[in-house]
Amino acid sequence: MKYKLLACGVVAGPLFVAVVLIQAFTREGYDLGHHPISLLSLGDRGWIQIANFTVTGVLYVACAAGMWRALRPGRSGTWGPLLVGLLGAGLIVGGVFVTDAGAGYPPGAPAGAPEISWHGALHGLGPMLAVGGMTVGCLVFARRFAALGRWGWVAACVVTAVAALVLTAWPDPEGLSVRLLLASAVLFAFVAALAVRVMRGLPDAAG
Repeated sequence: MKYKLLACGVVAGPLFVAVVLIQAFTREGYDLGHHPISLLSLGDRGWIQIANFTVTGVLYVACAAGMWRALRPGRSGTWGPLLVGLLGAGLIVGGVFVTDAGAGYPPGAPAGAPEISWHGALHGLGPMLAVGGMTVGCLVFARRFAALGRWGWVAACVVTAVAALVLTAWPDPEGLSVRLLLASAVLFAFVAALAVRVMRGLPDAAG
């Protein structure tokens, strides 16, 4: 059962990115370079992205449960899985609470920024929890790998965290939606690689 839970973290990221890209190229009036991914949750086919957020989030929560079983007790065995779970929870929040129409999407929506509703405000918490939590999670796992003397993994953890931070915090608003998708893809790839490593066994001491 533990391996099936961990495998959820391998398939979740590619599923999310593939569904987003298919919609980005097939939804009339949608421009990934201009419109946030969250706007795909609106319109007649908005249920597809709502499901994408929610299903992907559930898969990451399942992966976190598998890591909890595999890594406890041990360094980062508590906070590491919890932060992977926070990634999943953030995506679920983004699916359950739908954003507000704006930036001209769906067609006919106001061209500028929308007035933020209560559900739009809650939706905005989703990416903060997901990306922010997993960025911290990379550093938590870096601590465990450092204790094990796995310096290649330490570098991977730090590079992933820095890449996600730079992509999301870059001040230029142009291309923000693309950068957020890239940051998500980087974090998803890290979780997938980590899940595979845990499935193969993570030693508890250096050597």
